[in-house]
Amino acid sequence: MLPDSRPEVVLQRRPFGSGLLGPADQSPRMLRVRGQLLLTFFSVGTNIIGASVVFVLSVFVLPGPPANDAFQLVRAIGFPAYFLFALVVGAIWSTRYALRVTHWVLEDRPATRKEQIATLQLPLRLTLIEVYLWLLATIVFSVLALIHQPDNLLRIMIVIFDGGIVTCAASYLLTEFALRPIAARALADQAPPKRLLAAGLKARTVFFWAVGSGVPVVGLMLTALLALIEKDVSATRLSVIILALGTVVLVCGWLLTLLSARSVVAPVRSVRNALKVIGDGELDVRIPVFDGTELGSLQAGFNQMAAGLRERERIRDLFGRYVGPAVVREALAGDSLGGEERFVAVLFVDLVGSTELAASRPPAEVVQVLNRFFEVVVDEVDQHGGFVNKFAGDAVLAVFGAPAELPDPAGSALQAGRELARRLSEELPEATAGIGITAGTVVAGTIGDIRRHEYTVIGDPVNEAARLTELAKSVPGRLVASMTAVEEAAPAEAACWKAGDEVTVRGRNRPTQLAVPS
Repeated sequence: MLPDSRPEVVLQRRPFGSGLLGPADQSPRMLRVRGQLLLTFFSVGTNIIGASVVFVLSVFVLPGPPANDAFQLVRAIGFPAYFLFALVVGAIWSTRYALRVTHWVLEDRPATRKEQIATLQLPLRLTLIEVYLWLLATIVFSVLALIHQPDNLLRIMIVIFDGGIVTCAASYLLTEFALRPIAARALADQAPPKRLLAAGLKARTVFFWAVGSGVPVVGLMLTALLALIEKDVSATRLSVIILALGTVVLVCGWLLTLLSARSVVAPVRSVRNALKVIGDGELDVRIPVFDGTELGSLQAGFNQMAAGLRERERIRDLFGRYVGPAVVREALAGDSLGGEERFVAVLFVDLVGSTELAASRPPAEVVQVLNRFFEVVVDEVDQHGGFVNKFAGDAVLAVFGAPAELPDPAGSALQAGRELARRLSEELPEATAGIGITAGTVVAGTIGDIRRHEYTVIGDPVNEAARLTELAKSVPGRLVASMTAVEEAAPAEAACWKAGDEVTVRGRNRPTQLAVPS
């Protein structure tokens, strides 16, 4: 059986970089439910944290005049009311949009190219919804501050805008994380569309540096400006402000840097783990392609490489079944197969009475007998280091010593012949065969045209072995060798043979000294 060319997912405990995302083969419904739960949790969580930080900074930390009664009422009622309004509107809006974009998942079908692009852009689209709501909050509360207490306008604008930017950036990374399995299902081993690479890994890294470090630092600088404007800020108050804002800057910068780094590490780690599996000799591997940047192209490129290796191995296996593994190894090693003189041993096997066998038995039974016969022959030749050069009807030509050299080609062929005669008599008594063995110098190499050629051996030993096989069909044991082969064999194997008659076989002008097992 040929190797299975169907790729399998790399056997990882976390194929998408986290156990929260589930296995690679989860059902479409489970995929949608898991994704929606994670999206809702991350969206609500980041916005609660962001809104809490904004409220604490604006009320208790940043310098500014105390809020009057009207503005205190706005903070006490307006902030919670808008927050609940934004959560409800954002959840409904995001859910409906995500369901519309990923409807192909529940339909359990491949995504079209348009759906692929929409799915990969989904984290950005969902984040833009939150950006709109935070911008609306900035506008609404800036207007309220302008109406009720203009002195607090700049403070409110700075805090809400900075908090919204950092919160939305974190939400984007978490949304991209939650949608990895759906992105992998959309891409299905393909590279991300090129139109998405305009804002690739480099641009994303610079953007998240700006959001995680640049924006908070600008907010810190503007806070210092507010402290300069507010004349009565004490040293203690200024110290508390700097410590609080410094903590926020460090935490926000660390969080965004960590999330951004994990988004880069996850696809790289999946490729590294898969390379380790291939290095261990397992080629039936595939990794999910879930990144929309150049890293997604890296993942898809690995899958293409693994598919190429599988195809190469399949062709190599198929090639080896036709020409023999030894020829494949020599050809892949770059060794010359163009023609060279080699001392080899030749073993020829031919069934006795194959014509009568075909005439007296059903075709299916004849094929079964032939396959069992060839199975025994190939098995013994392989075990003794030989090379099955060709099948000729119900005959087999085997060579020992080419294309791969053997320390004792004659001894290997003689031993294979003795074992082969024994096994055929025990395992296949209904079909006897004559076995002829000899040794000598032949020309070994490829013959044919550049479009179609084969590896073979040409020379007198081949002809002699075929003629000895004809003689073997009429002698006890049906195994005959030439004394040339016995004399070239190692002493241990030569001792298993004894000299026989001297005959001149058909097609040769020199007599051949026969040998039979002792």
